[in-house]
Amino acid sequence: MTLPEVHLAGGTCAEALRLAPVAIALREQGLVAPVLIAAGPDPTAVAKTWIACGLAADITLPASADLAAAMRRYDQLWAVRTPASVVVRGENLAAALAAYWRRVPIMHMDAGQRSGSLVADDADADRRLLAQVATVHLAAAPLAAMNLLDERVVPGDVLLTGGTAVEAARLMAARTKRRAKPRPHRIVVAGTSAARDEPVRAAMLAIAAQHHDLDVIGGLRMPYPERSRLIAVAEVVVTDDADLAEEALAAGTAVLVPGEGGGLTEAIHAGSARQVDAEAGEIVAALSELLESRVRRDSMGVAGTPYGDGLAAARIAQATAALLGHGQFPDPMPARPEAGVPR
Repeated sequence: MTLPEVHLAGGTCAEALRLAPVAIALREQGLVAPVLIAAGPDPTAVAKTWIACGLAADITLPASADLAAAMRRYDQLWAVRTPASVVVRGENLAAALAAYWRRVPIMHMDAGQRSGSLVADDADADRRLLAQVATVHLAAAPLAAMNLLDERVVPGDVLLTGGTAVEAARLMAARTKRRAKPRPHRIVVAGTSAARDEPVRAAMLAIAAQHHDLDVIGGLRMPYPERSRLIAVAEVVVTDDADLAEEALAAGTAVLVPGEGGGLTEAIHAGSARQVDAEAGEIVAALSELLESRVRRDSMGVAGTPYGDGLAAARIAQATAALLGHGQFPDPMPARPEAGVPR
């Protein structure tokens, strides 16, 4: 018997990393056939991310950053190879809209994530629009689920599954442990949006001048698994990027958030991330305090991540199968998950 296909659309490396545990869970479940689509402006990088996870892309679908053009590419694929369901993550609006117009059910991972900023941004707009077409909304944390309910999403369509960053971190750790080499210096990783780039850059230059045993690594444009390994061994990650912060939290690394900290409210409240004003002097002071106290850093790591408990992929796989008529939907993630990956 031919199993129904579920297409997992990866438009970025961050999306691919988080979709990988779901693909593995779907294969182990044996009720559907997961199909990995390496798409977006750089599908080769997406495919390499899956290779780093021990997987291989089934379809390569180069698509420009232009929304209409990307939608056409997905639509052309699904016109001849229509899946039973599509799994998208974050703000992959092109895949979601193409599936919607083909009447293909959409499973939306990390649904309900909002920046919390009063200034509108494209990512938030895409997430809100995606919420209007998704079939099942898979929220990574309680606040995300509440965001969806506040936006009038039908409560029965929202499921608190957690995010898959914890499973992805474990997967990367298992595949890189033997090749990891100790670095001579301590590491601080920095990766921020354009709005925070100038004060963070100035702070990193100042902190590097004060600590000669410190390597400051910015941008993190290197591929996985090297990116995951650096995050895991870093003393602190300085970022307002939700994806980078989520990966650091899953690895048990302390996170310093310059700015409002909008998309990381739950991590800040849990104590695993710390918010600081986006001014160079404030960032230097907060970072110095963390670098000089291992107890403070470790206490943040022990707090774990509120965005997953290591079982999200299994819940998402079960929910996807249930949507297609195989079994029951899973119970939601407990309100307070255990800590993520031990360092």
